[in-house]
Amino acid sequence: MQLATYILKLDEYMLPCFSKKILGIDCPGCGIQRSLALILHGEFGAAFKMYPAIYTLLLLFGFLILNNFFTIKGSNKIIISLTSITVLLILINYILKFL
Repeated sequence: MQLATYILKLDEYMLPCFSKKILGIDCPGCGIQRSLALILHGEFGAAFKMYPAIYTLLLLFGFLILNNFFTIKGSNKIIISLTSITVLLILINYILKFL
């Protein structure tokens, strides 16, 4: 029961972005914690708007964990594809923040 309480109060424990504090600009990872919190609260559309790469990132990490336990044919191609899509989404999102 206490784990659910911590998950629902995740907003209170978020780490600050040092890049934004020191330099005054967002880093490529800005928004990922809030996006994850939104997913845990069931706000999937808002999570995507906050950080568009969140779903491919979660899919990539999930696949990497699964790949450690099971032998998956063609896993290298899947990992490279998911990584490429994730990096592309992060870069596009980062560039669009400055336009």
